Amino acid sequence: MGMLSARRLRALLRKEWLQVRRDPMTLRLIIALPVMQLLIFGYAINSNPHDLPTGVLMAEPSRYERTIVAALRNTGYYRTRLVRSEAEAEADIAEGRLLFVVDFPPGFDRAVDRGEAPSVLVDTDGTDPTAVGYATAALSGLGDVLARDLPPARRGMALPVPFRFVVHTRYNPEQLTVLNVVPGLICVVLMMSTLMLTTLAITRERERGTMENLLAMPVRPVEVMLAKIAPYIGIGYLQVLVILLIAVLLLHLPVHGSILLLFGVLGVFIASNLALGITYSTLAANQMQAQQMAQFTMLPFMLLSGFVFPFQGMPRWARVIGEGMPTTHAMRIVRGVLLKGNGLAEILPDLWPIVLFTLCTVAVAVRFYRETLD
Repeated sequence: MGMLSARRLRALLRKEWLQVRRDPMTLRLIIALPVMQLLIFGYAINSNPHDLPTGVLMAEPSRYERTIVAALRNTGYYRTRLVRSEAEAEADIAEGRLLFVVDFPPGFDRAVDRGEAPSVLVDTDGTDPTAVGYATAALSGLGDVLARDLPPARRGMALPVPFRFVVHTRYNPEQLTVLNVVPGLICVVLMMSTLMLTTLAITRERERGTMENLLAMPVRPVEVMLAKIAPYIGIGYLQVLVILLIAVLLLHLPVHGSILLLFGVLGVFIASNLALGITYSTLAANQMQAQQMAQFTMLPFMLLSGFVFPFQGMPRWARVIGEGMPTTHAMRIVRGVLLKGNGLAEILPDLWPIVLFTLCTVAVAVRFYRETLD
C-alpha cells in the first residue's frame, strides 16, 4: 500500500478526467478567461488615448482657424466637430460627449495679422486627468502652425508667436487623480461585492438541499428574485455611505451635486448588478460555475468602463462593448454628480441604459428559473 501504483494512479486520473468532462461549462470558462484578458489588454487598453472628442467654436470661420483645427487633428489626440453655440458646448462637456472645447475669439484673423497674439481658449474636462494630459501637452508644439499663412510683412520678423492656447481645466483644476479614482471606485466596489453576493444565491440553496422547500412554496419566480435581491440593496447603500464619508472627510472629495439623486441612481445600479448575479445563479449548475461567470464579467466591466484606462482612448469596438455595461454609465453619472453638479437632465442619457439592462437581466433570470430540481 505504501508504494506508488501506476494502475491505481491511471484509474484515479481517468476518474478525474471524466469528472472534468461532465462539467464542460467550467472548462470553457477557464479557457475563455485568459483569452479575454489577452484581447482586452492587447487591443482595447491604451494609456495614451487618441481621437478624443473635441468641439470647436468659431465665431468667424477663417483660414487661420481652419489651419489650427487641422493641426489639432494631425496630432492624433483630437477628433473635432463644430458646435453651434456656447450652450451646446456647455451641455456636451457636462454630459461627457466632449472632452475638449476649442473656442476661437471673434476677429481672430485680424488680431493675428496685427501681431496681437490672440488667445484660443481650450476648455478641458478634468474629471479624467489621464485622458486629457497628453492631449493638452501636445498643444505646446502648435505655436508655429500659422507661420506659412502669415502675411509677407510679418514673415521673418522677430515678433511674438501668432497666437497662444489658454487651457482651462474644468471640474478638477489641479488635475488630482484622486478625484477621478474615488468616484469610479464607488461603482467598482458596488459591482464586485453585489455581483458576488447574489451569484451564489440560488446555486447555494440547490447544493445545500434547501431548494425543495423554496419550490414547494406558492411563489412566482419573479417574487423569488426580488426577495433574493432586496436585502443586498441595503448592504450596497451601506458601502456607498462608508466610501463617501471616507472620501469627503479624508480625501476631500468635492460634492457639487445632489446626494439624494446620487443615492437614487446608485440604487438602480445596485439592482442591475444584483439582477445579473441572480441570472448567473439560475444559469449555473453549481457554485463554482456561478463564481467563474462572475469573474468572467467583472474584468471587462472594470477595464472597459473607463475606471482604470480612459474610455475615449479605447478603439471603437471596445467602446461599443463598454456602452452595454452598466458600470460604464454609473461611473459617468457618479463623476458627473459629484464633480460637475449634474442634475437629472444631464444624467438621463446614462440612466436609462442601466434601467434597460436591469429589466433585461431580470427577464432572463425569470425565464431560466427552474421550478423543479430536474
